[in-house]
Amino acid sequence: MASLLISYKPLTFSIRFTNSFLRRYSPSRLTPSSTTTTNAASSFILRRCFASSQPSINTSSSSSSSSSSSFNAIQSPPPLTLHNTLTGKREVFKPKVEGKVGMYVCGVTAYDLSHIGHARAYVAFDVLFRYLNHLGYQVYYVRNFTDVDDKIIARANELKEDPISLSRRYCEEFHRDMVYLHCLPPSVEPRVSDHMPQIIDMIKQIIDNGCAYTIEGDVYFSVEKFPEYGKLSGRSLEDNRAGERVAVDSRKRNPADFALWKSAKEGEPFWESPWGPGRPGWHIECSAMSATYLGHTFDIHGGGMDLVFPHHENEIAQSCAACSQSNISYWIHNGFVTINGEKMSKSRGNFLTIRQVLDLYHPIALRLFLMGTHYRSPINYTVVLLESASERLFYIYQTLHDCESTLSQHGAEIPKDAIPPETVEIIQNFSSEFSVSMSDDLHTSVVLAALSDPLKTINDLLHTRKGKKQKLRIESLAALEKIIRDVLAILGLMPTNYSEILQQLKEKALKRAKLTENEILQKVVERTAARNNKEYEKSDAIRKDLASLGIALMDSPEGTTWRPTIPLALQELEIAST
Repeated sequence: MASLLISYKPLTFSIRFTNSFLRRYSPSRLTPSSTTTTNAASSFILRRCFASSQPSINTSSSSSSSSSSSFNAIQSPPPLTLHNTLTGKREVFKPKVEGKVGMYVCGVTAYDLSHIGHARAYVAFDVLFRYLNHLGYQVYYVRNFTDVDDKIIARANELKEDPISLSRRYCEEFHRDMVYLHCLPPSVEPRVSDHMPQIIDMIKQIIDNGCAYTIEGDVYFSVEKFPEYGKLSGRSLEDNRAGERVAVDSRKRNPADFALWKSAKEGEPFWESPWGPGRPGWHIECSAMSATYLGHTFDIHGGGMDLVFPHHENEIAQSCAACSQSNISYWIHNGFVTINGEKMSKSRGNFLTIRQVLDLYHPIALRLFLMGTHYRSPINYTVVLLESASERLFYIYQTLHDCESTLSQHGAEIPKDAIPPETVEIIQNFSSEFSVSMSDDLHTSVVLAALSDPLKTINDLLHTRKGKKQKLRIESLAALEKIIRDVLAILGLMPTNYSEILQQLKEKALKRAKLTENEILQKVVERTAARNNKEYEKSDAIRKDLASLGIALMDSPEGTTWRPTIPLALQELEIAST
């Protein structure tokens, strides 16, 4: 039975977003403790920007932190530098409009649940978004959804579902993943299906400027008409042979020419255009939507390293062909994710969705793991590394929870001159490390490592004899806790409640160990009895058995408690591999 073609009517040229849309994905819905807020009027209109090279950016995301003392404020950072793929160099960041930043990040093709490669990309750009906010910039962050694509159509046909409906469903699933990972919502999230007039308008402009041609309802970009083609990726036209990430079509003038518009095929959704019914090619959508919301010149365009060619290379070509004024200052790309040293691939059976990881690990543990490697470097996903991130996260929050519990008994405001010099030095060193490392192309791994000193100092003050006797101990704890909390908030690692997330981390550990809390408590009772009876071999065996499952027993004068740890076998494997 023949499939029916589905025709979609394009929207009008102005897109209006109501306040309900903004509230739905406002930062306050992520964590109440988030330091970033979005201010918007009750409604606003985002206009077509083809007529102007730089529209005004009228929606802000600003970072604020209440503080009773300027001493605890993070030090003024040096100038921000970012690695620019276009130049291959690290450059001082200078926005086109002082105090304002326009940033476009390529979003997902919504046809399935997102994988950990997506998590890597959007956590990386969330960190950039947050840090720009911290620096005081008014950031207009655009991240699109591709909801018209060959993969979507194929999946929809497989499920006998409308392609747009299927894509809409997976867009919502993506939103859930981003909330889990503490990724702030962008200022706007345009979708291809809502922007056909803008896409068609840009294609017409490219044709009018002599840089594209039509063949039987298809429109192709002529790469030979753009002499700078290859300037982002460093590839020459000779490198772009048909069949190697470039569609094979004998009708094309040059094998490297790419589709701007595809004529309608049986069973596919289509939109009317001057060239007949069809749908846009992949690359044109981002050029059209970035121009719509940010103008033809803006500050940052980002995405995964895999998008450098052909996607971003083609974006540059078609954007410049549509408007000679087109200029994006910084092209930023994050590195790949491998699984146990191998490229992630469904065919290899090592493909992991975000949901699969979150089934056993806390989402903030995944975020911490991803931030533990510089965003441009490749990152290797292994169970032992995620276990290590989960254990580290528990240590951070347990330390802060213990500190908060002690401080709750002392509500007085802490004046600057009441903090001991050695505590001042630790805070200043950490603050400096944070500002310098983040401004140096977002070296989050260095910042996370630098947490060790202030956390150790807090634990010494809380739990050692010497620390408990230190003068101005409570004042030191308050100052240390605040600087750590401020940094975690900027990095998107601040939970709503320490007790709550510690319990969640324990629940994940229990699930991985396939144990219940009652079973562990029963083991603790058995071990205590063994120790009382001087059956130390049995006592040690119980501890080791639990440690092998990722459960560490902690003895103290108050009794025995437990916490998640890296399973013993994985610890031994890690030691053997180093």
